[in-house]
Amino acid sequence: MSQELNGAQALVRVLLGEAVRHVYGIVGGKLSPLLHAISRYPQLRFIGTRHEGAGPMMAAASFAGTGQLAVAIAEMGPGGLNMISGLGVAFNNNLPVLAITTNQHRAAAYPHSGMFMDLDTVAVSRPVVKWNAVVHDARRMPEIARRAIREALSGRPGPVHLDIPQDVLGQVCHFPDDEFDLVPQRYRPVGRVRPDARAVLDAATLLAKAHRPLIVAGGGVVASDAAGQVRELARRLNCPVIPTQMALGVVPSDSAHFIGHGGLIAGAPIKEAFADADVILSVGCRWSSWMWDENGPLARRSHKIIAINLDPSALGHPAVHQVAMQADARAALDELLDATANGWRSGVEAGWLPRLKASRARYDEGFAASTATPAPGMHPAALAREIARALPHDALVVYDGGHTSFWSNDLTPVQEVRTRFHEPGMSHLGFGLPYALALKAEWPERLVVLVTGDGSFGFTMNELDTARRYGLPVLTVIHNNEAWGIIRAGQKNALDFELGTSLGGTDYAAIAKGFGCHGERVDKAQEVGPAIDRAIASGLPAVLDCRTHFVPHPAMPMFGSMNRYGFAALDPSTSESHH
Repeated sequence: MSQELNGAQALVRVLLGEAVRHVYGIVGGKLSPLLHAISRYPQLRFIGTRHEGAGPMMAAASFAGTGQLAVAIAEMGPGGLNMISGLGVAFNNNLPVLAITTNQHRAAAYPHSGMFMDLDTVAVSRPVVKWNAVVHDARRMPEIARRAIREALSGRPGPVHLDIPQDVLGQVCHFPDDEFDLVPQRYRPVGRVRPDARAVLDAATLLAKAHRPLIVAGGGVVASDAAGQVRELARRLNCPVIPTQMALGVVPSDSAHFIGHGGLIAGAPIKEAFADADVILSVGCRWSSWMWDENGPLARRSHKIIAINLDPSALGHPAVHQVAMQADARAALDELLDATANGWRSGVEAGWLPRLKASRARYDEGFAASTATPAPGMHPAALAREIARALPHDALVVYDGGHTSFWSNDLTPVQEVRTRFHEPGMSHLGFGLPYALALKAEWPERLVVLVTGDGSFGFTMNELDTARRYGLPVLTVIHNNEAWGIIRAGQKNALDFELGTSLGGTDYAAIAKGFGCHGERVDKAQEVGPAIDRAIASGLPAVLDCRTHFVPHPAMPMFGSMNRYGFAALDPSTSESHH
């Protein structure tokens, strides 16, 4: 027995088998068979964006917030081209997304024959996806769609892309009656990869000898739901934990083991911890440049490093290790906890963690002392603190903007994973509003807040229209210093000039109202909390245009040292080259 379906219907049946809930993108004529198939299933929610680049950003946010795969779609030609920026966000942050584009019919594509909107979308997207393919025949749709999903979710996760010629979407085929009864466990691995037993024992032995251990927790900890295991191991070792920007909340801001998160943007306590640690346990971390200085990763060859990562290519580069485990973070930590139980003793110095906690306290005191200013507008730290005070405990917060995100990172408390979101991998300005909208679609009962800079907001503020059309009342708070602030400061400091950095004269509250949203201008710190209350009470997507002035964040010197990586070695006159 068989059933008759077209290519689009077969694809949607595979998506339903994976419990996909959200599809993001822009409608197009060549996509009509797929859009029709989606429309037949109420459990699939389609959200139409105003730019194709927002689709993969939203799908990436769905996975970051829930661990559930989502889909982004785009029309052929310029639609697929626009999608690339969003795929870069997913790719550089190791977030699975299934991207689908259409193309000319098979008689005119691969190779293309010169019709309008021609594009080899597979070639264009290849650098920013983990795997991609053209579906040349609808009979292979279930097989190829399942392979794409397997590639997206297995090993080091990431976005994948299927380009489907328009006639393949509409091509009618016969499929066995049980074809779509196949559960994911039958065609992709779903269990946890366990570590080598010898490596676990070696790691436990190394930790037992550590005097000043340090745990670095990356996005792999969040992906494998291993925050509880990290916290327990930190308790046993009485040591600090540094979450990367992809792992905010692995330890809460008020934890005894918290000394800052996000790497170098958490300032001096982080640098001190790396400088003095003797053993580093790195879990699900790929050592991006957010934890570098001019000499490369802050995990040096002098450290004894235990590295846990599902991706073998992340083991030994850029930081070398003493012990490596190619394993799922939770599986490896479970076994490491077993190996450090029942009489296991730690030799950690009693003053190690208290010393770093004191360093963090001094760092925090600097924020409190720096918020008074005679200049027009708010100090960014004052604004960040007022936002934090006004947020309910269960709010979801996205940090967008280059320099703006530094203040949010330090001053917005976090209690759990998947509640605070950076985009450190591509650092794509403007990702924030699409991210926030997807989180609101996934968690409609929770307050979702975007904290962004005025420059960043300009990239995707058109998605306010998406927010209003789909009833996604996200609150956007803009640090508006009317400039590309960090670029202006760099121009002035380096070469004493200014070009193209002014963003003055824009009324973002009025723009929000033009989209049918709530908008207010806020000039003083004491006005922030009441304005947030009014924005939430409006029930609408809301924008608070908060006037600030530019102040360099205390971690900027550390950020600058990272940017000097490689240059110091070329210039023997620099002091860094002699370290």
